[in-house]
Amino acid sequence: MALTYEEYYGEAFSRLKQVEQTLLDLIHDYPTHSYPNSVGPILYCKSRIKQPDSMIRKLEQRGLPTDGETALSHMHDTVGVRIVCSFLDDVDKIASWLKTRPEFEVIETKDYISHPKPNGYRSLHLVLSFPSPSNQKLMAEIQLRTIAIDFWAALEHQMKYKKNVEHEKIIWGELKRCADEIASVDVSMQTLQELILNDQWN
Repeated sequence: MALTYEEYYGEAFSRLKQVEQTLLDLIHDYPTHSYPNSVGPILYCKSRIKQPDSMIRKLEQRGLPTDGETALSHMHDTVGVRIVCSFLDDVDKIASWLKTRPEFEVIETKDYISHPKPNGYRSLHLVLSFPSPSNQKLMAEIQLRTIAIDFWAALEHQMKYKKNVEHEKIIWGELKRCADEIASVDVSMQTLQELILNDQWN
């Protein structure tokens, strides 16, 4: 029988929920006054606390003990938030704003947009550390990406957990090609947006 969140994370689970809600509230309040017609750049936002069975598998893969305390002290994505935007520039603006927030400390930035993963994955990850009443700090990770790469990542995620897929090598090759094309489209869309906005001000 699978462990519940409360059984696995213990007393820390309530604090993890607080961290998740703090991030969602913060993102909801992202200032939009500098955007045309005050239309915000965030298309949608998803969050989750990592399920115990998923966390246990991840700890096993890394050769670590699989208990909740080890998860909290060694894993930085126990709380995860994904922010999906229209344009690459929005990703940079939101990330810069988040880095100024006093609610947490950004302890690591993983820029897979400038330096994509070998499979073509492009996203910007911020690893956060939240203060805690106890000596143990709580970690969270925010992923920022465009809607185009989010669509790609959903399909790539499905493939990652499929076994015995026919034509697997061909599919992975096509996914890499699509990721490269999406990156090119993202740049083109950003350029078009800038041209449109510049024209509005002229």
